[in-house]
Amino acid sequence: MNQNENKICWAVSTGEAGMVSQVMGLAEAVGFTVQQKSIRLRSPWSWLPGHLTPFALMGLSSDADTLTPPWPDLMITCGRRSVAASIAVRRLSAGKTFTVHVQNPLVPNRYFDLVLPPRHDGLTGPNVHPTRASIHRITPEKLSEEAGRMAPLFADLPRPLVCVVIGGNSSAHKLTRRATAELADQLLALSKNMGVGLAVTTSRRTGDENTAILKNKLSGPNCMLWSGEGENPYFAMLGLANYILVTSDSASMVSEACATGKPVHIIDLEGGNDRFAKFHEGLRNEGITRPFTGQLEDWTYQPLTCTQEAARLVLEKIRAREN
Repeated sequence: MNQNENKICWAVSTGEAGMVSQVMGLAEAVGFTVQQKSIRLRSPWSWLPGHLTPFALMGLSSDADTLTPPWPDLMITCGRRSVAASIAVRRLSAGKTFTVHVQNPLVPNRYFDLVLPPRHDGLTGPNVHPTRASIHRITPEKLSEEAGRMAPLFADLPRPLVCVVIGGNSSAHKLTRRATAELADQLLALSKNMGVGLAVTTSRRTGDENTAILKNKLSGPNCMLWSGEGENPYFAMLGLANYILVTSDSASMVSEACATGKPVHIIDLEGGNDRFAKFHEGLRNEGITRPFTGQLEDWTYQPLTCTQEAARLVLEKIRAREN
């Protein structure tokens, strides 16, 4: 066991897949022994801003994982609803626990040892270190392992292989039935004209109606659609793909795609906001992504390593404090 494995890290979130991916991705990259925890606050604690929540750990819901001594060496949280717990543990541990918050905590940054927001949030401060894209669990090793393990699932698809990652409706974006049908037609034309194979994955936000449209249109032998049944082949798709198409509604999905070093084409969905516009503009300006126009393009870039960079920073800060 190395020195890092002797240390304990709590990876704490409220259980949403995107939040779990970020806390676990950073925790795994740091290399401490990880304890994953899912929490929720009961009302009235949940009504209060995180830094103004008294006795926050007493307000955990009955189905929440316990946050009790011995306190960890490192606690990583993500999302505003885990803020109160992080602040409470930092105080109760008398500073023993180094606290890292991923994303904008929406409270003063001084309540954490380190804050890692995406750069498009524009957050600044002495303990704030913006990341170029979202933190996640993607690593070259994981993609290679899953690509090898699940390769038979994609063996009959033509090459080159195009991985298509489809999100859906959110507070900022909308995926209509018309847009879904148009996208499916574009993909079919791409397959016909360029002879590519299509490996398509949807999310819960895609919705039943849109998923049904995709299943109906992408039912040919050159297409494979995963919509939630059976084991998720997402990592294998990213690992096997020659090209990646991803909808614009999820910074996390785009960030994961950009960790592969493969050409990432962005499928623009209706809606958006200033934060998403800045995020996509930054990646385009760096030559990492390009808009999807119905055609595939080839280009190269250095894969994004935001998670690994953040992990190195966390370790540096912890070691500096210990010394």
